[in-house]
Amino acid sequence: MATYERSINAYLRAKRVIAGGVDSPVRAFRAVGGSPLFVRSAQGATFIDLDGREYIDYVMSWGPLILGHAAANVVRAIQTAASRGTSYGMPTELESELAELVANSIPSIQRIRFVSSGTEATMSALRLARGFTKRAKVIKFAGNYHGHGDSFLIAAGSGALTFGVPNSPGVTEGTARDTIVVPYNDLDAVRKAVSANADAVAAIIVEPYAGNMGLVLPVPGFLRGLREIADASGALLIFDEVITGFRVGRGGAQVREKITPDLTTLGKIIGGGLPVGAFGGRADVMNELSPDGPVYQAGTLSGNPLAMSAGIATIRGLTEDVYAELDRLAARLVDGLGEVFTRYRIKHQISRVGSLLGFFFTDVPVVDLETAKTSDTALYARFFHQMLARGVYFAPSQFEAGFVSAAHTDTHVEATLAAADASINELMQVAG
Repeated sequence: MATYERSINAYLRAKRVIAGGVDSPVRAFRAVGGSPLFVRSAQGATFIDLDGREYIDYVMSWGPLILGHAAANVVRAIQTAASRGTSYGMPTELESELAELVANSIPSIQRIRFVSSGTEATMSALRLARGFTKRAKVIKFAGNYHGHGDSFLIAAGSGALTFGVPNSPGVTEGTARDTIVVPYNDLDAVRKAVSANADAVAAIIVEPYAGNMGLVLPVPGFLRGLREIADASGALLIFDEVITGFRVGRGGAQVREKITPDLTTLGKIIGGGLPVGAFGGRADVMNELSPDGPVYQAGTLSGNPLAMSAGIATIRGLTEDVYAELDRLAARLVDGLGEVFTRYRIKHQISRVGSLLGFFFTDVPVVDLETAKTSDTALYARFFHQMLARGVYFAPSQFEAGFVSAAHTDTHVEATLAAADASINELMQVAG
């Protein structure tokens, strides 16, 4: 097996000065065991760790790098912007240019505001929804992740209609009481929650394609049903497209599904690998934001020229031919993995939309958090490390999605499938 001496030493050093040794928990490998890799450099579809080993990357910075690591056009745009100054605290035309690109691609966005992270985007969208509707409560779905804002770190209560409870110290019970958690893909639970909280629900927020409990897709009619429930109740429908925006198509999940939300949150791809977020939607709702309206939101680095330039370069690089090739390669990868798992009689569920993909080691169809949790996480951890040793990097957690980039090629996919076959074969031999 491969050794990771320099990464291990780097992690020990980090733990002395960085809380937990990482700046985002999933990087710590707690879900799969072992010590996290530290990256020295990356280019295209691969990265190199501190020990000099190269890996085919299917995490791609958790989704933003749809054109690949260090894409030449994005790097040039960042360099040009940096040479003129990294931040001004004043408006630039770059903000308007990126806003126009987004609005022209996602018809539901009539007005937009840029922030510095997906978490900031969802927090701000929720505050805006509450300010616009003059209501306090929000409905979210178990297993959907909307960043680490207090209102979203809420676990499901003891029943479908109970209010959530804090699942992180530091989140108050008062905040939890305003958050109602229901199962994903369960319209009846949503209807009951709205009925039990008449005229109190400000928003229904959903990942249209859930990408943070693995990839879980909506059942037919689910998203359309949410639109109808929101219309009937006076609540706003918020699509969290931080992952899916520009990933599953230029217009995101909402264009694919032909559903128009009131507000949309974005991030990842619209910053081309730099810190960014955005929220936008109906003009009458967005006009409630300060300075035009009473709902306050601000950010020193919001719309900074580096992120705007990287986002512009990335979106301009996403042609229809690029999307077609992404779709083809992701389909080949998913089909091939399914063939490997089937060959060795490994129970699995696998899904894909565009270049977003995920798989679970379970024989139960995965439609929500509870069915996702039937997956064999111990098997996933062993598979992860077998693939790592063969130079393929999937997410260090069963409950994360995978990403194909425009820098991936058939050679990368075939190497991945060969590694998967060898990994499963070795696991089966060890199992006896």
